[in-house]
Amino acid sequence: MKIFKYFLEFFFIVILFIIFKILGFKLASNMGGYIGKKIGPLFRSKQTILTNIKKALPSANKADLELIIQSMWENYGRILAEYVFLKDFRKEKLNNYLEIEGIEHLNKVKDSNEQVVFVSGHFNNFELMAMQIEKSGINLAAIYRPLNNIFLNGIMEKIRKKYICRNQVKKGIGGMKKLILLKKKNYSTAIMVDQRVSQGIRSNFFNQEAFTTTIPAQLVKKFNIPIVPIYIERTNGINFKMTVNQPINFSKDHSEKQITDELNQLIGKMIMLKPEQWIWSHNRWK
Repeated sequence: MKIFKYFLEFFFIVILFIIFKILGFKLASNMGGYIGKKIGPLFRSKQTILTNIKKALPSANKADLELIIQSMWENYGRILAEYVFLKDFRKEKLNNYLEIEGIEHLNKVKDSNEQVVFVSGHFNNFELMAMQIEKSGINLAAIYRPLNNIFLNGIMEKIRKKYICRNQVKKGIGGMKKLILLKKKNYSTAIMVDQRVSQGIRSNFFNQEAFTTTIPAQLVKKFNIPIVPIYIERTNGINFKMTVNQPINFSKDHSEKQITDELNQLIGKMIMLKPEQWIWSHNRWK
C-alpha cells in the first residue's frame, strides 16, 4: 500500500514539474506557493507542525501561529517549483535573484585551500547554499538523508548530484567512510544539523532536549577545522539572500557535546530571524 502511495506522489510531482517548466521561474514559484498554501494544511504533519512551533515559540498567539504555518506551506510549495530551475541557477542564468553576503569568507576558504564544515538548517530554498559553495570553486561533500519515497528519491539524487553538489554523501556508516576519504583529499563538508537523528546526543534546542547529530563536532575534533555557519532567506517572492558567516574556531578543549550545544543555539537564532522560513514539519523533539 505504501509503495502505491509513493508512486502516486511521484506521478503527481512529475506532472507538476512539467507544468512548472512550461510556466517559467517566476510564475512557477508563485503557482507552487499557492498550491503549497492550499494543499499543505491537508497533510497529516499539521499537528506536528503546530506542536513544534508551540514548543519553540510558547509566546506565539493564534495569529502568529497561523501566519507562520501558512507562510511555511507557501515556501514549501515554492521550493518544489524551484527544483525545476536549479539547472538555471547552476548555469548562472538566475544569479540576479540571489544575493550573497559574506562572500569573502567563501573566497578565503577557496584561496587558502583549507577544509571547513559548512553548517546550516532547512531554511527556505536550502539547496541553493551547497550549490553556491561548490560554484565558488570549493571542493565540497554534502551530507544528505535519502527521501522515504523511493521513486522521488531517485530523481532528487540525480538533480542534487548534477546541479547542487557532485559529491553527495548518504548519512550512515557507509557515507561516513566515503566522507573520511574525501576529507583526506581536502574536501570541505556541508551538513544540515536541524533534524532529529537516530545516532547522536541529546542537546538543548529551544530550551528542550533534542537528539542531535555530532558529525560536525566529530569532524572538528578529528581534523582540527573551523565551522562556517550559513543561512538563506527569501527576501521576497523569488529573491534570495544567502549569508556566509565568519568561521568559528573551536579549541581542542571543546568536547563534542559543547560544540553540538553551541551549534544548536546558533541554528535556533537563525530560525528566529524568520520563523516562517524554517521547515517545521520534522518531528524534532520526538
